[in-house]
Amino acid sequence: MPAQADGCRVEVRLDSQSLKAAADRPVNRMGRTYVVAMAPTQPKPPRESRTAMSTEAPEVSGEEWDAAPTEEEADTTTDSAAPQEKEGPLDPPRPHFILYMDGPEYAQNLRQLTLWTHHVLLPVYGREVTSNAPWCSRWWEHPEVVAQMHGLWLAWGELTGPGSGMCGPANWHRDYLIPVMGALRDPNGPFAACKPGAHRAMEKPPVDAVDPFGPPPPPPPGA
Repeated sequence: MPAQADGCRVEVRLDSQSLKAAADRPVNRMGRTYVVAMAPTQPKPPRESRTAMSTEAPEVSGEEWDAAPTEEEADTTTDSAAPQEKEGPLDPPRPHFILYMDGPEYAQNLRQLTLWTHHVLLPVYGREVTSNAPWCSRWWEHPEVVAQMHGLWLAWGELTGPGSGMCGPANWHRDYLIPVMGALRDPNGPFAACKPGAHRAMEKPPVDAVDPFGPPPPPPPGA
């Protein structure tokens, strides 16, 4: 350890044996007496004792023992923390396409489609009615038109609504608007039989049987 003696810096280096030999003995340095005292050291316990100390369980007070959960409470806690099994299979999500709907659900979706068509689609994209581009003022009475327009409306919400990408509107025009409107206003399309202010339903293609590959019908009674 460094020390100052009469203006000179004296550094004393002592090993452990020297410290033990000089313990509690006065040392005279330049007329001054120093006493080197050794702090008592605690003897290390034997290896067996240290192992026993580390493996002994800590004592638990009465209050801590009372606060510890019993086996029944532990089982209850484990059961409550476990995920509860849901009863029965989950119902599949309902489709968004209008042809899967009926009743009030169909009427509500058709009304929303009508409002979008009359306030957005036709004012912006509705071109003049000609013989080469027919249109029907009662378009909602054409099932094909309702289906195509509803798909166009769903794509509009997907590609132009909140969260859509920057290219969404351009993709909607290119991939959905132009093909759908071109098919609906084609001279041979669903409005081919309609005139301005006059709706006429088109005849459906005939079929020989509704379900030709189904089971044969039962014989008539009395046969």
